[in-house]
Amino acid sequence: MSPLSHPSASGPFAGLELLSSAVILVDERLLIRYINPGAENLFAISQRKLLGQPLARLLGTPPGLGAALDNALRTNWSYTGQDLTIGRNDAEPIRLDCTVTPVEAAGVRLLLEFRPIDAQLRVAREEQLLHQQQANRELIRNLAHEIKNPLGGIRGSAQLLQHELDDPQLREFTDVIIAEADRLQDLMNRLLSSHSMMRPAPLNIHDVLERVRRLILAEFPALDIRRDYDLSLPELTADREQLIQAVLNIVRNAAQALGGSGEIRLRTRIARQVTLAKRRYKLALELQVIDNGPGIPAEIRDKIFYPLVSGRDGGSGLGLSLAQSFIEQHQGMIDVDSRPGRTCFTILLPITDRA
Repeated sequence: MSPLSHPSASGPFAGLELLSSAVILVDERLLIRYINPGAENLFAISQRKLLGQPLARLLGTPPGLGAALDNALRTNWSYTGQDLTIGRNDAEPIRLDCTVTPVEAAGVRLLLEFRPIDAQLRVAREEQLLHQQQANRELIRNLAHEIKNPLGGIRGSAQLLQHELDDPQLREFTDVIIAEADRLQDLMNRLLSSHSMMRPAPLNIHDVLERVRRLILAEFPALDIRRDYDLSLPELTADREQLIQAVLNIVRNAAQALGGSGEIRLRTRIARQVTLAKRRYKLALELQVIDNGPGIPAEIRDKIFYPLVSGRDGGSGLGLSLAQSFIEQHQGMIDVDSRPGRTCFTILLPITDRA
């Protein structure tokens, strides 16, 4: 086989074209003979540019991989590499698992299969979050029901006592009891509202974002809210009020983290071939809320969506939990990436043609 020839897609390796994982075939000199579409997408480079090139040109020299490839050629043993970091030109490095399998066909000696670790971790994390959120919601709902009944009795008793008191100073105490009972009642109503019936209808996500933007600017006029919209996005089928509340909670959380002064960016894009709630969608909406604030404290970063967890003094810890609950009812998901100077909440929502 000449250095520029490669296995035909219609030949013995035609099945590799159909794999979603990234596959690369190399010869005994570790020259690339074939890459499938999954590998072209993963490494953002075409087969035409790599054919006949050394494998190291694409992968670099991750620790241990070179020795493993030599050993696989020498002994005909398979090899699995965990958590390899592969650098890419003008792009962020990617973390991969790699399986090397010796083969003897059409001048090819090794088959390398790559699986992005981030994608695997996200699927596992999403499944864990789903179970966690279901347990949290059931616990909080039961707790809210149990609290509501005694609250009504406390408030009613305080009102009756207030009518019997002539001393204005003593009435101040009953005013406090009534006000705090009302505050807790409102808290319980908000906890239970996440289970309300959805009213889905076609909507434009940018109409939702503009409504949120106006509300936040009225509350925090010193904020700089920038828009980075993909205006070609199709309509969603969703509950308008739930989406407004979910996005509003996230943006308000960012505004409060900024102390009412800083920059928030609202960004929309299309995402393709996305798995949400164990289901594959051809298209999804990617909505990002990005701020340049101090970041989420490390000690609560993994618990930020738990009910009653807040990184702000006086915060109820319900805003993000309710936002996640609303998004999950739309078969979507929320993720967060945070460091000092940049916090990004990413919402993924499936785009379907169902009414």
